[in-house]
Amino acid sequence: MPWSNPALVEDIARPIVAVGNEYPPAFELDWHQHRRGQLLYAARGVVVVSTRSGAWVAPPERAIWTPGGCAHAVRMVGAVSTRSVLIEPGILGSLGDCNKVIQVSPLLRSLLEASCEIVPEYDMDGRDGMVMALLLAELARAPTVPLAVPFPKTMEMVRKCQAFLERPTPHDTIDLWSAALGMGRRAFTRSFRKETGLSFGAWRQQACLLIALPRLAAGEAVTTIALDLGYESPAAFTTMFKRLTGVAPSHYRPGGVT
Repeated sequence: MPWSNPALVEDIARPIVAVGNEYPPAFELDWHQHRRGQLLYAARGVVVVSTRSGAWVAPPERAIWTPGGCAHAVRMVGAVSTRSVLIEPGILGSLGDCNKVIQVSPLLRSLLEASCEIVPEYDMDGRDGMVMALLLAELARAPTVPLAVPFPKTMEMVRKCQAFLERPTPHDTIDLWSAALGMGRRAFTRSFRKETGLSFGAWRQQACLLIALPRLAAGEAVTTIALDLGYESPAAFTTMFKRLTGVAPSHYRPGGVT
């Protein structure tokens, strides 16, 4: 892949340009931002993107959209191969101005791979231009998947959410969180849903998924992760995981072993 630095291609006069990179395990990209919107896809490994308003995780078959101008940091889980496309503002309005995770179909995956072999100043009327146009068309129809952990706007709530992600406390309840924040239960649940778009229970499930995916990719046993996250059994954890991702946790473990 000849193109690997977004800063060197972002101002080229093309609606969409692509870069590819190879990262060692546990590599981190510090806080930065792009003028263009960025779709980040991990062909191998797992990527976690953090912003001031939440965190998003993408194993293979998923990709993370970050709108232009949004400061973010990226953490690699395992050795990671990324394919990234940078899209001019206004070109692909359907991806929107909020971070999200999208599903990567086999066709979209092939287009992302191919795009990274195309020179940034490609002929828009030739084959390369047609590949990029088809890539944009596929991105516009890609469904969003729930692999996000949005943060509230209230700083006290943000700190609680961040602390949970850093050190999960699986037996925390609405009553414990509301008491810790000095709020009534009803006021807490109303504010939490308003500021995150999720109920507390749904947010905890998303957070557990965000925590579990990197651990699965690192080879940890499903049983260990399930019990650490407070699930009564691996089966209960697997049920939640399959409902949110469409596949069993073992799908993301090296060798698929539970």
